[in-house]
Amino acid sequence: MPRSKKELEAAIRSGSGRAVLIVNARSRRGRRLHERARTLLAGAGLEFAEIVPVTDPTGLGALFRRVLADDPDLVVVGGGDGTVAEAVKHLAHRDMALGVLPLGTTNNFARSLELPMDLAGAVEVLGSGKVADVDVGWFQGTGDDTDDEPEPGAGPGEPIDASAPDGLDGASRGHVFANMVSLGLSVEVARHVPHELKRVLGRPAYALTAARLLPRHDPFRATIEIDGETTEVETHQLNVANGAHHSGQRIARDASPDDRLLAVYRLGDERRLRLASATARHVLTGPWRSLSEGAFLTTQHVRIATDPPLPVDVDGEIRGRTPVTIRLLGNALRVIVPQSFHDT
Repeated sequence: MPRSKKELEAAIRSGSGRAVLIVNARSRRGRRLHERARTLLAGAGLEFAEIVPVTDPTGLGALFRRVLADDPDLVVVGGGDGTVAEAVKHLAHRDMALGVLPLGTTNNFARSLELPMDLAGAVEVLGSGKVADVDVGWFQGTGDDTDDEPEPGAGPGEPIDASAPDGLDGASRGHVFANMVSLGLSVEVARHVPHELKRVLGRPAYALTAARLLPRHDPFRATIEIDGETTEVETHQLNVANGAHHSGQRIARDASPDDRLLAVYRLGDERRLRLASATARHVLTGPWRSLSEGAFLTTQHVRIATDPPLPVDVDGEIRGRTPVTIRLLGNALRVIVPQSFHDT
């Protein structure tokens, strides 16, 4: 039987459990702040059985599999959204907690967990926060033959919930994700934004790359199926969010990674200028608008087909093509969050 959140938290605080620190030293701030993070963590009384600086992110999957084989109580990950997403894939449905040091460019999932963006503040949360359980998503695309993780709930160790999403058999392949599935211009931006530009400029690197690519980007038609009802849209950008932030900006004031909802929304229509204006409106009005507004479709299960078929970005990685099926896995991930985080 998995422990309660309070029992897991007590094991972490008592020091009787095992903690591991993994830092992506190639992330935007990871290389510069790696040593300071270790100093701050030690000052907060956090001791680690193993500390692993990562210089080759392609080996993260194998690293997490090795580390989790020893069943630690706490895995602290320092890095950006890609590093955190890799951690979430491996920690979902397991009796251990994820701690996050936001060292990347946009840090969307860390923002959704209401973590401070400064290193000292994030370390303070690790020392004084609580264990919460939040939602993750599950994605299955077309032509994605990679098998870097088991079906939901079927991971190694002691799963919190050993059942796959309804309607899936044991042969199904898919991917757990933390924050967002995207189609359209953002996929091309993710493919073409220079790493050095991200390192130097941070979030503006994405906006500059999007501005360069938009004049040549073609719109697409998407068919969105939710609860047997179909909605068709034409757009340059379609997102399905589990988290509350996209590109470092809040999606809606009531969006949360703990609300049992996926939020499906497009940015603009088939006109390129509308995409630009919708993106600006999204940035400016996100903290005030609600998921109940007509701009959003909310669900726990959605299927999307596009004309033409398109590559799909899942937490920053290209994962197959449309059509895709996306489901919510409620309370599937245990995380360290501030005491003020609303845990449901």
